[in-house]
Amino acid sequence: MLAADYPFLEVMWTMFVFFAFIIWFWILITVFADIFRRRDTSGFSKVLWIIFVIVAPYLGVFVYLIANHDGMTERNIEKAQAQQAQMDQYVKSVAGSGGAAAEIEKAKGLLDSGAITQAEFDSIKAKALSA
Repeated sequence: MLAADYPFLEVMWTMFVFFAFIIWFWILITVFADIFRRRDTSGFSKVLWIIFVIVAPYLGVFVYLIANHDGMTERNIEKAQAQQAQMDQYVKSVAGSGGAAAEIEKAKGLLDSGAITQAEFDSIKAKALSA
């Protein structure tokens, strides 16, 4: 009964409006986040942008996107690079040196090259296995 009263094109239109509404909120949140993240403007100019976006939401968001699109891109790239550097630093700190097997392998290479004696190799091996 309900399907007869609500044809396919109306369902599609409702879905379109729903997703457009979600996209609108996404853009609005992105603009607010960029306004608050900016370090090159004063607090007064941030307040003016926020008031403009609240009073005239569509116009305010579109004007902000047109006026500051380059800055938004640069700030997003800087944020991504900082996050990547932080992740790389964390991975390097957690990865360590490879454990006991890597130490024994390095000591074996030194032993084979004649840089250390068999007694020193056995000492390094025992130390690596005990740790």
